[in-house]
Amino acid sequence: MEPDHERSIILRPDDQIENAVSGKSRIVAAMVSETLMLAKNSTLTKIGEGTQTQYDCGLCYYHGRGVSQDYVEAVKWFGKAAEQGHALAQYTLGCCYQNGQGVPQDFENAVNWYRKAAEQGNASGQSNLGACYAIGLGVPQDHVKAIEWYRKAAEQGDSMGQNNLGFKYQKGIGVPRDYEEAVRWYRKAAEQENAQGQNNLGLCYHGGQGVPQDYETAVRWYRRAAVQGYALARHNLGLCYHYGRGVPIDMLQAYKWYQLAADQGHKKAKEEATALASLMSPSELEAANRLHREFQDEHSAP
Repeated sequence: MEPDHERSIILRPDDQIENAVSGKSRIVAAMVSETLMLAKNSTLTKIGEGTQTQYDCGLCYYHGRGVSQDYVEAVKWFGKAAEQGHALAQYTLGCCYQNGQGVPQDFENAVNWYRKAAEQGNASGQSNLGACYAIGLGVPQDHVKAIEWYRKAAEQGDSMGQNNLGFKYQKGIGVPRDYEEAVRWYRKAAEQENAQGQNNLGLCYHGGQGVPQDYETAVRWYRRAAVQGYALARHNLGLCYHYGRGVPIDMLQAYKWYQLAADQGHKKAKEEATALASLMSPSELEAANRLHREFQDEHSAP
């Protein structure tokens, strides 16, 4: 098992906005017309209120709340707010450029907007800017700068920045390898329900890196990530049931977790599920598939 790679956040705008949009201007369908009107009104006396409303207007178009979904129009409104210094709009506009939503995909422009947000202290912008440096996306690869921005985000409590910083310490990329420091940052991310951090912390317990080897604790962290839908953790949990690491050997449970990971495109998990199925009796395979279906039914979106 290998630690999960560091990730750029590449989020949809609403993955970060629900706690950031002020209560006064939070968007619901009934408020859309008023929001659009305010956004177009250049006589607003407080620039902060104006940029927040413009940002909210962009969200209306991005998600199709009260208007037809229109990424191009969303980017227009995000851009108005971003140009006036709205940090969350700058970060969001960076996501749009990175994902090619409403604009042609442009990694250099994504970096430009992440940097503007990051320099204002936006933790998500800092984390994404760090990831761009880490993988050389829109900027020359520079692990030292990646760590600098990850650390800024991590120290603000950004769970992806914490996970990515932990990965750097675990692999010794840009910093001396330090498993205990890796565990410290993974734990901070994991305790915020960051699935990658949970999986990576589980791997540290599994391999005894930075902590005493403890398969049962590894399984607990894998499970927390797996229940969130994280494919790598589902595969790891399947391996634990398959080989009896931290749990009793249980081929039905192993098959269930392998198949759940395979459903998400995990190739190795698909191979493991197929191999297990070939060893099962018809009744065992039926029982394993039932466990798989029951989990899907229980955890399907309403």
